[in-house]
Amino acid sequence: MASTENWVGSWRPHKPRGPIAAHYSSPGPKYGLPGSTGTLNHDPRKHQFPAYTFGLRHCALRRECSPGPTYFIPPCITRTGKEGVPSYSLYGRHKEFNKFRTPGPGQYYPEHSGKNVFTTAPAYTMGSKCKGFKNEQTPGPAAYSLPPMLGPKVVNKSSSPFYSMSGKSNIGSFCEDLKKSPGPASYTTTDLNTYKYKSPQFSMIGRNVMPGDSTRKPGPGAHCPVEVSFKQQK
Repeated sequence: MASTENWVGSWRPHKPRGPIAAHYSSPGPKYGLPGSTGTLNHDPRKHQFPAYTFGLRHCALRRECSPGPTYFIPPCITRTGKEGVPSYSLYGRHKEFNKFRTPGPGQYYPEHSGKNVFTTAPAYTMGSKCKGFKNEQTPGPAAYSLPPMLGPKVVNKSSSPFYSMSGKSNIGSFCEDLKKSPGPASYTTTDLNTYKYKSPQFSMIGRNVMPGDSTRKPGPGAHCPVEVSFKQQK
């Protein structure tokens, strides 16, 4: 039984109202700190040593890139360079470079520099009309018209009643055909040859030519007996 002399004041042992962390065995807050190993989530208060990774072998080292002993080295190539006499090649002549031609005194015209050096009066030229002004269709005085003074279109005056004379209308007249029935002229007469004896019919054609020789024959006027000459043989 505990002694009552160690109690201070009116304090007496009692059951705690809530859980107390000191009553339980736990590792404490040391696991809440960031770690000091590795590169991820490293403690910034600690010194970080260099980290290296074991990578994969490079793909170029997996295959043979060397030509091997079959590679032919020219005999004129040494470890210090090419050995032998200098060699030259024959090429075509290159184009001559265009030299800069300095202008001489005759290339300048001092008499034409008066307008650029001295003050001159303004000069104007009379040129042709610009093509751009042709598209501007500005209305002229004839484009405007005043309202007429006769008829119902007078602006500030009252007009008397007027009447117009129109043409005759077929609607509502005495000759309007309301039933739209055909008249006697709408029917055609029947041919008499349809229901009576048919009369004889004749046609007129061209004259028939009798068969014969159609070539041209010389007539009596085509012969000239006076122009005939003959020699009598003995």
